[in-house]
Amino acid sequence: MADSAARHVVALARRGLLRGAAGLSALAMLQPSLARPQAVGDPFTLGVASGDPWPDGAVIWTRLAPDPMAAGGGMAPLPVEVAWEVAEDERMTRVAQRGSLTATPALGHSVHVELRGLQPARTYFYRFRAAGHESRIGRTRTAPEPDSEASIRFLNAGCQNYEHGLFTAWRHAAAEEDIDFVFHYGDYIYEYRSRPGSRPLARTHHSADVLTLEDYRARYAQYRLDQDLAAAHAAHPFVSSYDDHEIENNWAGLISQRDGLRFPDRTSPEIFALRAAAAFQAWYENMPVRAAALPRGVDITAYRRLRFGRALDLHVLDTRRFRDDQPCGDGRVARCEAVARPEAQMLGPAQENWLHAGLAASGARWQVVAQQVFLAERPFVDGTRSMDSWDGYPAARARLLGMLGGRDAVALTGDIHSAWANDVAARPGERPALVEFVGTSIASNGDGGEAVNYAAGLMAAQPHLRFHNNRRGYTLHVARADRVEAIYRAVPYVVRPDAPREDRGHFVTFAGRPGVVAA
Repeated sequence: MADSAARHVVALARRGLLRGAAGLSALAMLQPSLARPQAVGDPFTLGVASGDPWPDGAVIWTRLAPDPMAAGGGMAPLPVEVAWEVAEDERMTRVAQRGSLTATPALGHSVHVELRGLQPARTYFYRFRAAGHESRIGRTRTAPEPDSEASIRFLNAGCQNYEHGLFTAWRHAAAEEDIDFVFHYGDYIYEYRSRPGSRPLARTHHSADVLTLEDYRARYAQYRLDQDLAAAHAAHPFVSSYDDHEIENNWAGLISQRDGLRFPDRTSPEIFALRAAAAFQAWYENMPVRAAALPRGVDITAYRRLRFGRALDLHVLDTRRFRDDQPCGDGRVARCEAVARPEAQMLGPAQENWLHAGLAASGARWQVVAQQVFLAERPFVDGTRSMDSWDGYPAARARLLGMLGGRDAVALTGDIHSAWANDVAARPGERPALVEFVGTSIASNGDGGEAVNYAAGLMAAQPHLRFHNNRRGYTLHVARADRVEAIYRAVPYVVRPDAPREDRGHFVTFAGRPGVVAA
């Protein structure tokens, strides 16, 4: 039987039917069961999560890992049957749906259940069972029906460097926020080895730089073992994206940061593609996303659109995978002729066309562009601009603003580890096309302070930069018929536990009158 199965796999590969993670899963199912039995122990150490809510359902997720930091999470390389159920009450007595599916070693024994047939704008509870064990109970919420007039409450958060601080902000989000979803803009993990000399560390990464699929799986496991992050996932559905640190700092397209002259050990595109493929698979395995985001090597479609009643369309963008390499390096540059190139790509043609079509067809009051990097112009006082932000791609930014012009629109941003609120115009001095609310970090850059040292000079010279704060936390947004609010939640410290939640700013933008206004 083993020889027959192997010949069948080879035949599938020759016909091009065995590709990517899905093909690996099929291969795993065909292997003879000669491996050791599954390890004894609770397989639900990494918790549960839900995401990508639709009016009739959501994704519910878990990943089996009785020994989460070990190879394979401590699981034997065998498929495992996992049962799931969804209920209308937290005691799980009014079961709405139940079923089972197979968790395979090819996908790290991750489980993604795409629920359908639920009621819109409803809270549901869910759990999993496997190998005689039961997961914690998670809570999720479906999106409202398309013609609903309900207001939508959501968070913008990300940048959670495990070494730089505790995830106390997630504890507050889990226990204190009544919301429809969390948009996680990325930097869910950091790929670095422990760097004890860079700043005071709250805790340390478990290994060297992550490079392989097993490395990435273990790094995600270390982050998901954080109880505050686990509580936030169990409390709210997440709409997850990625930025750079899910693979490598400041990667662009399929080009490593280590491709320039300042890195003597340059990484070739072929070698970086291997790392990227491993990172994309690990991201999929650990996020509550739909099968449409399942990567096939380096091919991944993480951009997508979610509708929340008449209040808003959420356009989740990918500002990494399809962009050009940063012009003149990925740092701050004063002069760079390549910045002016009219064909500059941040989203890539396919994603731009997808966004344009979605905006044209939308009947929602607010177009919320959920993305990663700083959108507004931000020339520093020394004349430099960040080439890793939209300032390095002004032609692409102009096309984006052209698509959004005349619409009630808001951009959600992260990446720079501090909070901002910006008017974004096509040209300086013009009426804003939209407002950008930049979320701070959950932990990256440690405790921080009330402001970064360059903020005062930058804001004095750039009046469209309307608000700044440098504490850690997240942003609570409320989308109503006539306005979108942004409440900047912060914690005063992250290098020691039990920080209280504080508010640092409250702003709105009104329908038909784009601009940041203090509430």
